[in-house]
Amino acid sequence: VQLQASGGGLVQPGGSLRLSCVASGFTFDYYSIAWFRQAPGKEREGVSCISSSDGYRTYVDSVQGRFTISRANANTVYLQMNSLKPEDTGVYYCAVLYGASLGADFWTYEYDYWGQGTLVTVSS
Repeated sequence: VQLQASGGGLVQPGGSLRLSCVASGFTFDYYSIAWFRQAPGKEREGVSCISSSDGYRTYVDSVQGRFTISRANANTVYLQMNSLKPEDTGVYYCAVLYGASLGADFWTYEYDYWGQGTLVTVSS
């Protein structure tokens, strides 16, 4: 069982990136998937989540309207990030939780599996 996060890189402010989270050894059926990030010197924060039960999507206020989480297929989830800002810089992680129906408090749960992280740097 493994999660692989990828798609990070260096981008200028206002640019876009698409992160991917790919599952190996299992599928995302019945799993809620979340993206977290950790900026240098800061605590990890929840960015977005898509719930397993109804596909409900949640975003932290700072990315609302700029980021979109979506399921591409049974083992791939994307985080489309547009209008990137320097404060979006950090290591982005995907995580999954089996059988949960998650909402705005998705970041408070203990997740079953975590990916290794992909670095996003927004800088001119």
